Amino acid sequence: MRWLLVPTCTLVVLSANVQASRLSEHLANPELKVKMQEVYGARAIQRAEAFSRLLTPRAGTTDQQKLELVNNYFNNLTYSEDPRLWGDEDYWANPLEFIGARGGDCEDYSISKYYTLMELGVDEKKLRLAYVKAIRYNQFHMVTLYFPTTKSDPLVLDNINGRILPGSQRNDLQPVYSFDAKSIWVMKSRREGTLAGSADRLTQWTSMQSRFSSEHLRAPRRQL
Repeated sequence: MRWLLVPTCTLVVLSANVQASRLSEHLANPELKVKMQEVYGARAIQRAEAFSRLLTPRAGTTDQQKLELVNNYFNNLTYSEDPRLWGDEDYWANPLEFIGARGGDCEDYSISKYYTLMELGVDEKKLRLAYVKAIRYNQFHMVTLYFPTTKSDPLVLDNINGRILPGSQRNDLQPVYSFDAKSIWVMKSRREGTLAGSADRLTQWTSMQSRFSSEHLRAPRRQL
């Protein structure tokens, strides 16, 4: 399988990077801690504090080490499908909601990894979110991609397979489209892709980005 990295449009607002750069700021806000306890329970404060520590890497930490750290951290949260957890068929939680609820589905794992890696200083040009088909399960799935260089095989961060492997070794995943803060790239085949426009076309993506303030945190319908 070949995963391609496509240059993105430069005229779209870099909203994800703005939000990522403020994760630590959000977590340091006393109002957020009060709201997280109110919405998700007392243990959510402990999870938020652990996440804050994750966002303070040691000097000299490499991208590979950051990938491993972030992938392992989020993969320890509980998998739960949207209808059961949120009462919606398809809900994309932001990192604060994902940590607050203590779990979510594949989009939530992937989005949280994407934002957290940017917060840790990984170049956003090296990161993508990819919508794929998980062939073994015959269902659609989302993963986070990291491209060491513009021409290299990306590394796949996934909650199904916890090992960080090159895309060429993930024949169980068939790419459908990928996107970042700016653009969408639709896969025409395993070897061809087309830049399809702004990521703002993804309504779940834009909705998720609007809920980073404490007053917009959503409560799950059940506790994990």
